[in-house]
Amino acid sequence: MRAHDEPAVPPREGELDPESADWLASLAPHATNRAAALARLHRLVLAAALTELGRRQAGVTITGPELDDLAHQAADDALMAIIGKLETFAGRSKFTTWAYKFAILEVSSKLGRHFWQRPGVALDVEQWDRLPDRFGLTPEEAAQSADLLRAVRDCVEHVLTEHQRAMFVAVVLNGVPLDAVVARLGTNRNAVYKTVFDARRKIRETLVADGYLPEEARRP
Repeated sequence: MRAHDEPAVPPREGELDPESADWLASLAPHATNRAAALARLHRLVLAAALTELGRRQAGVTITGPELDDLAHQAADDALMAIIGKLETFAGRSKFTTWAYKFAILEVSSKLGRHFWQRPGVALDVEQWDRLPDRFGLTPEEAAQSADLLRAVRDCVEHVLTEHQRAMFVAVVLNGVPLDAVVARLGTNRNAVYKTVFDARRKIRETLVADGYLPEEARRP
């Protein structure tokens, strides 16, 4: 094969679809249309970041220019990560699908950073109002909200370990993305799940023991 017929990028696992192959060729270091491809890729990951932020809108407490800036930061970092990992693309999915995952991960990371930068893990009134639903309480249980929420708050503040309290508040109350928690703590999803599960169980057991919930509520 003549030199000018050689592929612009090393062979990948499996056979690439034409669109993915075109992306890789265009993003190759010496591709003549690389600048245009980078701009196109940035638009793609920016759209993905905005879509992901929209999907998480209920749990996002930032709006307007700050939210738009977060989307652009996520897109910028996603673009850099994609370029740095091009050699790892094995063609198991379309290139665009693979690229979207970087944008979603960056959104999770930046939202998580936003949550973690809040001073402490104190809960405001609005968060406590959301607690019955997020904690899985029945409407009948939630009807006792005044006394029950005071009891739950006391459990969170005094019964849980510091680590359990931070995880419970972050994941259950604040809705911090799991990927962000994992990245922050250098742990894994299973460890976070277990900590939150143990925290919820400890709270329920305390509420049952103190007479706020029936015995059957011990079940997760």
